[in-house]
Amino acid sequence: MRQPADDQTTGRRSDVRELRPAPGDRAPLPRHEAPHEDLPLDRNQAILQAAKQVGSTLKKAEHPFALAGSVAVYAHGGTQNLQHDVDFCIRPEDADAVAATLRRAGLTVYTPPEDWLLKADCLGQQVDLIFELAHEPVTTELLARARDLSVDSVLMPVLSPTDLLHGLLAAFSEHHCDFGAVLPIARTLREKIDWAALRRDCGDDPMPAAFFYVLERLEIIPPAGPPATASKEGPR
Repeated sequence: MRQPADDQTTGRRSDVRELRPAPGDRAPLPRHEAPHEDLPLDRNQAILQAAKQVGSTLKKAEHPFALAGSVAVYAHGGTQNLQHDVDFCIRPEDADAVAATLRRAGLTVYTPPEDWLLKADCLGQQVDLIFELAHEPVTTELLARARDLSVDSVLMPVLSPTDLLHGLLAAFSEHHCDFGAVLPIARTLREKIDWAALRRDCGDDPMPAAFFYVLERLEIIPPAGPPATASKEGPR
């Protein structure tokens, strides 16, 4: 999952220690050099295999987490058209422990320049471990709203459709506003999304408001009701 941060740059979080490959870990391999001999030929299936392995590892260690990104959309009934990586949401205070668990499982975990996630390599696929969504920390409450769903036969907590779309809309800015990437998700999950909550939380910002307008014109969602106004008639 990519998250724009150039317009609201913040310093590295003080509660997440710098994480680099542990002694004995191999450095992250360039994409073209990653081992693929045990991967299925289909890229979608390769991403699902990586999601299943990391999700199972986090479950066994009892870490609070939720699957996010395109694999979460797939788990909620979207098409199997997965993107370039696997996304998981974790709490900032759990980042060190999650990294240690994945390293013990044989994965390489490292810190990218962005200070809102960690990255890991699993079966040659990139795994993002996100502890901030649109500049807001991942919370216990957010993870509690996740539902256990089957991800290619493996049960794991998956971020709710409303929270998935909220994270995408809240990340819109003048520098990053790709309606085309979010529109298929909104169309696919529209019956599972709390649109009233999204309008309440995001609708005052110009980019999400424009996106809601596009969805209305495409008849994906109904128009919002007129804002409540005071009666023009005086007291009787």
